[in-house]
Amino acid sequence: MTLEEVAAYLKLKPQTIYTWAQEKKIPAAKLGKEWRFKKSIIDEWIILHMDEKFESVIRSWKRKHENEHGSRGSGG
Repeated sequence: MTLEEVAAYLKLKPQTIYTWAQEKKIPAAKLGKEWRFKKSIIDEWIILHMDEKFESVIRSWKRKHENEHGSRGSGG
């Protein structure tokens, strides 16, 4: 994802995402002059930043997510 795509996804200003990327507050990779983001990593990062009071909801979501995608094993 581009910086602008992440900003739209998170409903934040691109400048906020840029600042966070520069300050290593959001997982990102700088390729040349451009920042790039992996959606699955951004999704995990959001989960890690949720309030502790939602811990049981997050655990439930993770179990469901793991069951839907199953174990990937060592093939491939």
